[in-house]
Parts: sequence; C-alpha cells; structure tokens
Amino acid sequence: MTTRSRALLTSILLGLGLAAALAPVAGRAQTAPATPSGAASPPASSEAANPPAAAVRGPRREKTVRVILSGPWTGKRLADGQPDIEGDWSNTIANQDNFTDPQGGIPGDPQARNRRLGPRSTRAPSRVSDPPDGQLPYRPWARALQQEFLAYFFNPIKPQYIEPFARCAPGGIPKSFYWHGFEIRQYPGYVLFLFNSGHRIVQLDDTPHLPKNIKLWMGDSRGHWEGNTLIVDVDNLNSKARFGRTGDFASENVHVVERYIFSPNGKRFNYVATFTDPTVYTRPWTATVPMRRYTVADQPNGWDYEVLPANDPGGPPIADHYERMCVENNGGFGQVAVSRAEH
Repeated sequence: MTTRSRALLTSILLGLGLAAALAPVAGRAQTAPATPSGAASPPASSEAANPPAAAVRGPRREKTVRVILSGPWTGKRLADGQPDIEGDWSNTIANQDNFTDPQGGIPGDPQARNRRLGPRSTRAPSRVSDPPDGQLPYRPWARALQQEFLAYFFNPIKPQYIEPFARCAPGGIPKSFYWHGFEIRQYPGYVLFLFNSGHRIVQLDDTPHLPKNIKLWMGDSRGHWEGNTLIVDVDNLNSKARFGRTGDFASENVHVVERYIFSPNGKRFNYVATFTDPTVYTRPWTATVPMRRYTVADQPNGWDYEVLPANDPGGPPIADHYERMCVENNGGFGQVAVSRAEH
C-alpha cells in the first residue's frame, strides 16, 4: 500500500470514527447464488459472446444484462488474499433518471429530449430483477407517496419533494452506483468505494453493526468474499437518498444484502442487492446493476470515466480523478432549483 493510499484510508476512517487498524480478510466457505439476469427485459447475453465495449466519447449504453455466475476466483489476488478488483468502474445501462425504466427518461419531464423511445421491450431492463414484473412491491401508502414525489419532482413546492442531490447530499444505496463512475480501492480488511457523491467503506470482518439508532447516508457495511463474489450486509441506512428521479425510496428500517459478482477476466461485475423493508414493501425485492471496468486505454467521457492524465513524466500513464464540485441549487445534480420550495 502506498503512503498516499494509506493516508487516504486513514483520514476517511478517522472521519467516520472507525478504528484505523487494518485487519486480515476472514475466509468463508459458503457458495453464493447465481446472478439474476433481470426479468421482463431483453434477453441477457454472455461475457464470451459480448466482448467489452470499445473506448468511445460519451457514455455508451447497453440494453442487456450480461450473466455472471458466482464461482471460484481465478484472477490476481492481493497480499491479504482478496481478489484484486481495484480500479475504475461504471454501470452500463443508464443514469438515475428512472429506476424501473432506466433508458425511459423522467415521466413528465418538461425539457425531455426530442427522441422517440420506441417500445419498452427495446430498452434496457428494469433495475428491479425480482419481482419478475420489474416493479417495486410497494405497500399502497408507499406507492402513493412515490407517485407524489414524482409528480412534484419538477415543482418541489414542499421541502420533502426536493431531490437530495440538489443539496449536494450523498447518493446513498443503490443510486451511487449509477450516478457517474466510481473507483474501488482495497486495503487489508477493507474495500473502499470512492463515488462521485461520497465514499463508502466495507469492513471485511465479523464485528457487529453500529447501534440501531445511528443512521448513515451510506449505511454500515460488513462483507466477506466467497470466490468471485463480495457479499456485503448493509444496515443503519438513513434512507434519505432516493433511488432515482422517479421518487422510489425505502425507509430507515431497510436491510440490504449485496452481491458483487465479478467476471473471470475482471472486466465486468454485476451488483445484485436484495432489499428487505416490511415497512414499505410487501416482500423483499432485488436490484441488478451491471458494471464494466475503465482503464487508461479508455477515453474520459464526462460521466463513466472522469479522469485527467497525471503529471508523471517518464512513468506509465496514470488516470487521476478530479473532484466534481456540487453547489446547492446545482441543476445538474438536483434537476430543479431548491429555492422553489423555500421561498
């Protein structure tokens, strides 16, 4: 671990009030289930039949979810035994506009782009891969509230209608995984996610979760590796972040079990997360978000891969991340002005 990397991890741990000791990875023997491929959607495709997309200028959006099965890890490992999955990643489907119709835009958008979407079957599948209909299994009161959030998204006449991003809040789970690209770094006993809208640490040990009365934007995460799959138990979410611009949400009672299932060549992974929240939903449901890796061979595109070449004369090329600044009332983050609800 470099001095710079250790300093970054230490500063984040101290900021969260966590111990800075770096513990070894705890081994597990269970087998994780296979990745859901996403129902009510175009057919999934295999990694072998679909090589990674070539470098392009601007986001490239796919319309299928590639199947990646849980199994042994055959790639490079780090000194502590973790599969080496460090690097830059981004989802392959769409941004946060619409959770269940990722490429369908925001319903009611007064400035929608002049484009013909075509039949629903020609677009990417819902991020909800279970239930099979691709919809969140809301309780009636929760569905009504989600529809209310959506109806007032472009006219937030009350503070609760304001998209939290407009206040520069963290993206939360799962939205952080499809709001721009992100970086993964690994340390003995930890996996660190550096998002465009915050950061998150997964502790690879059996320490108990934080007390229930402590709620965090990114929650409290405990993980372990099973072959090619990082399994993470997430608790203590404050659930102030929404899943997208369509108003989908959970309560602070939600519990999430995540599976990060990596392809054998390390170029893809599927984020498969099951959300359980009897307060809001009639049953547990699962989200699937496909990801691909970006490297210095790819061109920065302003969304998935936001980097600049580091100033390192004579050395190998290094992609250096820059901080995307957010100012309250930033339309690009929140889509609408906060002031409508506050004056």
